[in-house]
Amino acid sequence: MGEMARISAAQAVIDQANEMADPLAPLTAFKTFNRNGLNLHLLCQRVTDLSKGDLDWAFDLTKSNMQSLYEDSTWGWSDKKKMEEMTEDKAWYLIAKTDAGKAVGFSHFRFDLDEGDEVLYCYEIQLESGARGKGLGKFLMQILEMMAHRTQMKKVMLTVLKQNERAINFFGNIMKFQTDETSPVFWDPLNPEDYCYDILSKSLTRKTTVAN
Repeated sequence: MGEMARISAAQAVIDQANEMADPLAPLTAFKTFNRNGLNLHLLCQRVTDLSKGDLDWAFDLTKSNMQSLYEDSTWGWSDKKKMEEMTEDKAWYLIAKTDAGKAVGFSHFRFDLDEGDEVLYCYEIQLESGARGKGLGKFLMQILEMMAHRTQMKKVMLTVLKQNERAINFFGNIMKFQTDETSPVFWDPLNPEDYCYDILSKSLTRKTTVAN
């Protein structure tokens, strides 16, 4: 398969994923989280279907959790840029709420092309302080991995700031993500300190059909 044909095929897989009404719908066992004092239900929506209240909450939580880390990096923080990123049409939101409707954690993710590969890219995973350390973050990531697998993505990817030690431990040691080949350490190995971030990924094994 030529490069153009490969990218075209990958884009078709992504388009099909983005046409779903609800990527969480088939994962019925993962629509609730009842552990460690948390009793939550989960929902998955396109950003275009998200209520203003949920979007404002997600932005405020991201800003509260991440602004100082961004400001300590070469990225800097911009309310405008972050809101634009969080509201792009391709954004999906996986949100965990209490029975009373209070949101306590979310992931912003997308089905997208990355270097010609079809991937699920996790842009954010953010939890309220009271919901941390109870397995919810791992649960959200497991859902993303299952969504990616069901939609035939090649891997789950994310970007992490090098000084975000909690995130690096979570993704590397708990979720078993590895440094992706698109990370600066691979394409600029002589100057890795020039970059404030790493790109991590987890490849997904696909069931292959063997012809008789």
